Amino acid sequence: MGHLAMSEQKFSVEMAKDAHGLDKVVLNEPRGASAQVHLFGGQVTSWKNERKEELLFMSSKAIFKPPKAIRGGIPICFPQFGSCGSLEQHGFARNRVWSIDNNPPPLPGSSVENRAVLDLILKPTEEDLKIWPHSFEFRLRVTLAPGGDLTLISRIRNTDTKPFTFTFAYHTYFSVSDISEVRVEGVETLDYLDNLHDKQRFTEQGDAITFESEVDKIYLSTPTKIAILDHEKKRTYVLRKDGLPDAVVWNPWERKAKSMTDFGDDEYKHMLCVEAAAVEKPITLKPGEEWKGRQELSTVPSSYCSGQLDPSRVLQG
Repeated sequence: MGHLAMSEQKFSVEMAKDAHGLDKVVLNEPRGASAQVHLFGGQVTSWKNERKEELLFMSSKAIFKPPKAIRGGIPICFPQFGSCGSLEQHGFARNRVWSIDNNPPPLPGSSVENRAVLDLILKPTEEDLKIWPHSFEFRLRVTLAPGGDLTLISRIRNTDTKPFTFTFAYHTYFSVSDISEVRVEGVETLDYLDNLHDKQRFTEQGDAITFESEVDKIYLSTPTKIAILDHEKKRTYVLRKDGLPDAVVWNPWERKAKSMTDFGDDEYKHMLCVEAAAVEKPITLKPGEEWKGRQELSTVPSSYCSGQLDPSRVLQG
């Protein structure tokens, strides 16, 4: 990774190679928080707080060998979430090599001052156009802010001569101490589509979501803020989102975990996917139109509840 000039109390963005020879970019903030983004998949594969604690789950059996998607971190699902038609599961953005975007167009309302910022771009290859015949430019900005907050902003522009439609998700794998000690707040009482029951629509009951078996749900019309409370670690993840009305909640549990070759048999106990998404109502872009979807991740002490945001406490966290 090379020597980081953290003694100078600066943000830094550095190119590096992982143990498998894949290109990655490391973002550092002065107090010690960091993020790591692989160019393969445009995928955040690490997010650490200032105590160097890993906040994202990465499977010990993850395969860092293209074209296999990397199991963990924040894979990007585009141009589809799930599987249908001729496209592969969750689309192809997560197993293509992205390029660094040295001249990104301005992004209104998104400061790059006092932050570590990485801009990536993905355009379709001739092979991509054969399986999904639509020309696009997908720009991704990854930002590490003071205190270690991590923001991903996706901009997808239709550069074709005809409209196209897509679904999307940030497939975020959170690292948790024990799935049975975790609860999710912000989606209670909402309708959801249950992928374990042929996408039938149900209404969530109860005050918060807890876990005791396999879960694969798409919550609809969700709030901009969702909290994942890890009781054992006394840590709460706060997910804020914009342009992404849905939220996917997924844990494979024991039986499905054992069926995945790139996932440890017991690793389901230490991860939870909560994914900012646009699934129920696909997005259609006319030629020249652009869509933007934003996700911001932060951590606060576990006394936090999603409906009772105390800004001063969040800043201290």
